[in-house]
Amino acid sequence: MNIREKNHEELKEICHQIREKILATVSKNGGHLSSNIGAVELTVAMHYVFNIEKDPFIFDVSHQCYAHKLLTGRWDSFETLRQFNGVCGYTKPTESPCDYFVAGHSSTSISLAIGAAKAIKLKGEDRIPVVLIGDGSMSAGMVYEALNELGDRKYPVVIILNDNEMSIAKPIGAVSKYLSQAMAGKFYQKIKQRMEQFLTYLPEGATYMAKKFEESLKLITPGLLFEELGLEYIGPVDGHDLESLIETLQIAKEMGKPVIVHAQTLKGKGYEKAEGYYEKWHGVGPFDLKSGKSLGTSSSKNATELFSEGLLRLASLHEDVVGVTAAMPSGTGMDKLIEKFPERFWDVAIAEQHAVTSMAAMAKEGFKPFIAIYSTFLQRAYDQIIHDCCLMNLNVVFAIDRAGIVGEDGETHQGAFDLSFLYPIPNMTLFAPRCPQSMEHAITYAYAHQGPCAFRYPRGTFLECGEHAGSVFEYGKGEVLEEGETSVFIGYGKGVGKAWATKQLVKKEMNPALVDLKFLKPLDEELLLGLAQRYSQWYVFSDSAKCGGVGAILSHWLQTQGILTVHVKSFEYGDAFIEHGKTALIEEHLGVSPETIAKSLKIT
Repeated sequence: MNIREKNHEELKEICHQIREKILATVSKNGGHLSSNIGAVELTVAMHYVFNIEKDPFIFDVSHQCYAHKLLTGRWDSFETLRQFNGVCGYTKPTESPCDYFVAGHSSTSISLAIGAAKAIKLKGEDRIPVVLIGDGSMSAGMVYEALNELGDRKYPVVIILNDNEMSIAKPIGAVSKYLSQAMAGKFYQKIKQRMEQFLTYLPEGATYMAKKFEESLKLITPGLLFEELGLEYIGPVDGHDLESLIETLQIAKEMGKPVIVHAQTLKGKGYEKAEGYYEKWHGVGPFDLKSGKSLGTSSSKNATELFSEGLLRLASLHEDVVGVTAAMPSGTGMDKLIEKFPERFWDVAIAEQHAVTSMAAMAKEGFKPFIAIYSTFLQRAYDQIIHDCCLMNLNVVFAIDRAGIVGEDGETHQGAFDLSFLYPIPNMTLFAPRCPQSMEHAITYAYAHQGPCAFRYPRGTFLECGEHAGSVFEYGKGEVLEEGETSVFIGYGKGVGKAWATKQLVKKEMNPALVDLKFLKPLDEELLLGLAQRYSQWYVFSDSAKCGGVGAILSHWLQTQGILTVHVKSFEYGDAFIEHGKTALIEEHLGVSPETIAKSLKIT
């Protein structure tokens, strides 16, 4: 859709149509709602002022890119949003050349823009990177590492700061509004530019006085931090006033410097039920557009709810239990603990590295920290896990949420790698619950464990394990759930339920044994030696990457023991990033659903 020849009234109508399209699609498919309908005017203004055919459009996290997708040839296919083989919920260059970079994790955009600006300068091209970043992403340290260089190098980059939750500087009344509009105008920018030129010709004493005058101008704006970092600042501006946005972005584009455009928007704009700061409307499942009620919710408690309730009971019994999450209080279930024990549980915003290291110090002081982070986001704190927790063998617990396939969020969010990157770390203990009952036992064990440990659990509910309710965890001990004939199904975490379901489909043909490994590190060597004596074929079930996963670890153990009579086959994820879509469809596509596994076993 070419909007650069439209007038302002036509652009406003386009904004209305985009909002309606996003609401209709997300209410059916689920997705990021309030952030997207709140950024419609910002996105339309970006496309009007800048040239998508040559300028890099960089969306931080890119969860607010739906309007961008609708403006770049995906209007008709947008109804497949987040569905298998459909439109991705994040920017994806393989989907469209208008998507400059893959994104899904926060605070990478300004670094990308600097890299792009360096390349543009070296190639002598007339292009300018433009960034759309939310105020939440400004809580991560990587942003300030990038801003520090950008302020020094002065590459032409326009950064649109979408301030929709925590106002960096709350505007108060008509005076603030007037000042904001004035700061965004050409007159103020010209005055400021001439003042900078004038300062170069003044003697030292006069320069001091002039600089003081310039600084007094900065103090009446909320952009002092950015100005001190060496960036130009314009704002705050109304992020829903299309005409003002277009004028402001045109000024920023022409400045030839790094510029922060601070736009204040209303999250959920245009859908009254979602307007304002309501975390539940950030990412939603399918819902009724008229009533706002969720559709198809399960009555069973999911793993996150079980963790939250279990940790709440533990924290009520033991005052040394503390905890942290990184910008995901409701997603990890930590919101209930923060509400009841605000002095002992914290949300530190998008700062996984800080979260881990701060809890390492608390462990050093004698507390028992529980760090609740999604598997995909734990990747961001890998050095801190090694350097600040495991090196000193501290009593830190990593509660790894969203382990395995997470479904519609796709490649950037699948929790496939935590086992592979945690297993090699000395002093680390790895274990996993298989069902609701064993989640309670896992939390209890984690509290008593000495040294760093991590347990993982899935998004959504655990799978059924038949009559095998979870038992207590004993350090390094697995559990034989059912005996078999010549083969054994070895499950880890949610994989136990998958192994049990697969067994129900094949037990007439092969009657395998069923084992819950429970601990991946250390392995139960006594149990494994017994299995090697009885079963020549081991089938491994785990929601993790095959590379460095449970099957590879068991194969390596067999090799070190000199056991050559056992063949291991893993039903873990292959060496490729996993697409978005409903979990059941993804597992079927990958050949790791109980039905596809059973079919392959019957064929062989």
